[in-house]
Amino acid sequence: MSNDVQTPYPGMTIDAPQDLVKDIIYQIRRLMQAREYYTKELDKKYQVSAPQLNSLLILYENGPLPPSQIARHIMVKSSTVTGIIDRLEHKRLVRRVRNSPDRRVITIELTEAGKALAQNAPPPIQQKILDGLKTLPRNEIEQIVHSLNTLTHMLDVQDLEVG
Repeated sequence: MSNDVQTPYPGMTIDAPQDLVKDIIYQIRRLMQAREYYTKELDKKYQVSAPQLNSLLILYENGPLPPSQIARHIMVKSSTVTGIIDRLEHKRLVRRVRNSPDRRVITIELTEAGKALAQNAPPPIQQKILDGLKTLPRNEIEQIVHSLNTLTHMLDVQDLEVG
């Protein structure tokens, strides 16, 4: 009996045991569920999204920044960060400040409520990953990087902008 996995495409098989392929798909789904769970918890407890929290934390760590730098730090497009800032401003967690003679130049700074949230909110999901990676030997981390690169290339997402 062959270990090849049948695909939805007639005549196409994958030279891998079916249980391994199923486990890969299962683990990807678990990662997606973890992200979804984290996002729901943030919204429920703090009324912010993960990108909003990441923006608050970047401002807390770096002080006031222009929107373009916030976008770069949280790896989203500038147009995306505009909406994030709008929502944070509406929640009175940040404010737009024009300090320059050129009134078009703005920086974003935390309000007292924004500082309090940044100090008390749970670490972003990335921090959990970083903490876990610190416990692994370098060769295991390299294996993870290689495997994730392989998956992103399969899905043609390696060049997509995050955000």
